[in-house]
Amino acid sequence: MRQIKVLLLFITCILFQKSVLAQTPVVYRDATKNVAIGNSVQILEDKNSQLSVQQAIDATGYVQTSQQVPNLEMSTSAFWIKFAVTNMTTVADLAIEYPYPTIDSVIFVDVANGSAQAVSTGEYQPFYTRQVKHQNYIFNINIPQGTTKTFLLKVRSSEQIQLPLALGTTQSILESLTERDLIFGLYAGIILVMLFYNLFVYFTVRDSIYLNYVLYILFVGLTQACVQGYAQRFLYPQSPYLANLMMVVAPVFVGVTAIAFLRRFLSLKEYTPTLNKILNIFLGVYAVIILLGLLGYYQVSAQIVQINAGVASLFVFTISIIIARKGYRPAKFFLLAWTIFLASVIIFVLRNFNVLPYNVFTYYALQLGSALEVILLSFALADKINILRQEKEESQAQAFAALQENTRIINEQNVMLETKVKERTFELNLSNEELNKTLHELKEAEMQLVESEKMASLGQLTAGIAHEINNPINFVTSNVKPLQRDIDMILDVLEKVEGLTYSDISNDDKKRQIDALKQEYDFDYLKTEIGYLLKGINEGSSRTAEIVKGLRIFSRLDEDDLKKADINEGLESTTIIVNNLLDNKIEIVKEYDSLPLVDCYPGKLNQVFLNVISNGIHALKQKFKDQKGGHVTIKTMRVPGDKIQIRIADNGTGMTEQTKKKLFEPFFTTKDVGEGTGLGLSIAYNTIKKHNGTIDVESEIGVGTEFIIEIPIAQ
Repeated sequence: MRQIKVLLLFITCILFQKSVLAQTPVVYRDATKNVAIGNSVQILEDKNSQLSVQQAIDATGYVQTSQQVPNLEMSTSAFWIKFAVTNMTTVADLAIEYPYPTIDSVIFVDVANGSAQAVSTGEYQPFYTRQVKHQNYIFNINIPQGTTKTFLLKVRSSEQIQLPLALGTTQSILESLTERDLIFGLYAGIILVMLFYNLFVYFTVRDSIYLNYVLYILFVGLTQACVQGYAQRFLYPQSPYLANLMMVVAPVFVGVTAIAFLRRFLSLKEYTPTLNKILNIFLGVYAVIILLGLLGYYQVSAQIVQINAGVASLFVFTISIIIARKGYRPAKFFLLAWTIFLASVIIFVLRNFNVLPYNVFTYYALQLGSALEVILLSFALADKINILRQEKEESQAQAFAALQENTRIINEQNVMLETKVKERTFELNLSNEELNKTLHELKEAEMQLVESEKMASLGQLTAGIAHEINNPINFVTSNVKPLQRDIDMILDVLEKVEGLTYSDISNDDKKRQIDALKQEYDFDYLKTEIGYLLKGINEGSSRTAEIVKGLRIFSRLDEDDLKKADINEGLESTTIIVNNLLDNKIEIVKEYDSLPLVDCYPGKLNQVFLNVISNGIHALKQKFKDQKGGHVTIKTMRVPGDKIQIRIADNGTGMTEQTKKKLFEPFFTTKDVGEGTGLGLSIAYNTIKKHNGTIDVESEIGVGTEFIIEIPIAQ
């Protein structure tokens, strides 16, 4: 069985060799040069990528191509490329170079001596698996001088597929690779210089447009590194996933950062606000592309990236023309730079679509265009900064001129103001003198009113005391004459009895005459009457002493100093003073609690009690006229917070809310003209405040009024 398989394989190789004889081989003659072999290959499309190596060797559907660099465009198919090489040089160690780093999968097959040796590589393979550690695919082959060998190459990719195949010696291929690395190094150097230069400018001027431009430069350089394969070679050699994803992500961020930079650099919101909003559509498409790339749809993402970038580039080109025509100088620089970049993009796209040939110029066009664009845009940014500096200097010059003019105007105004200030100051001084004079007069008037209130209270005090003392004094004086008469009669009786004592009559006659004298003078009645008269005089003098004591308590002279005083005693003395106002028709109800001595100004507090009680009596007289029924209730008690409370209530006319609000205002009174000064309750309010206390009033029309006074026990 094994012999049969070997025989079949041998027959297949013979047939394949016959087919090779029908294909024109590439004849390699100069070992110092590399030869392009794209027009000497045959191509077989493997739509489902299901052919094995042996099936590809046996297949007969290969199509000869005549293009120097065959373009297979973007396709989901795999392609088999077959070619033969005849070595006419003395160097047997040759190499095949496939300088297309973005190919996802590459399988190189060496068919010789009836066997096939395959080498698998590509973006889907880690970088370290490559025979030659370079981003381009290098396949070493050995063809002795004068012999011919056949090779197969299977390629598959989600991006554009082109076949810039080259044949040469190992040495010549390495020299070509070194030359390409050097060219890209120059490009990378330009990108890095521009990047760091603009980054330095950003940190110097702190203008965010430079940061936008730095990011744009970064992603332009990164995109070229991805396209040329250097990104996978140096940044993520172990990650095929990033190698494919970055082919989508890097161009997307080039577009995004370009739009961000464009908006700031050309002031799109100011010059073309509508077109500025349309750019958001492109940003939305870029977001969709990122999402598709993350989901693994690399081929679809790559196609949309090319379409979106192409349309966006033309749109940006149109915008720059519109703004440049408006005379905005930075737009002209941008238009020049963008025109160069757009031209390089067009060359790159036309090369991919096989309109332009694949050669050194078209290969490096995009790098050259992007490098020139980066440089020109840097110049444009510098020019914009110069323009801004000039505008700033002009603005500063205008501001300085305006400042000088303002200074001149201010100086003139200062002179005018100084004159007006002097005039106004003179007027104000006159007004101030008049105000001081008026204030002095008001203070004197206030002092006179306060004195008037004091004199009114003193008059009320004098009238009350006079009335109170008058009654007991009258009682005493009315008893003096009868007492004098009775004493004279007794003295007369005594004198006659003394005469009878020294007479010579008998004792019986003496006794009989003395009894007659007693009956004549009504001696027993005289004794009784004298007792009554003396009792009346005693009561009158006692009442007078009591009133004098109350007066002494009420009108304390040491009111300027705090002292401990009995509040109940002060209230009692006040009721004595107002007793004459009661007319025996108003009742005073006293409900005194046992209170401690209080730190206070006794005389001032008694004045407060007098004012409040007097107002209550006045309200009672207004309500009851000459009738009885009015009463004033005085309560004292101790309340929490080490305070005492005095409540003075009457059942008089009461007062309205409006009256309550103005009650303690100076000069406010509800009495008729001439009956009060309006200072009594104002003085009372200030006195209670001086005691760190409170005075409140509760009143209801027709029911009565109650004053509630609270003062601390200790100050």
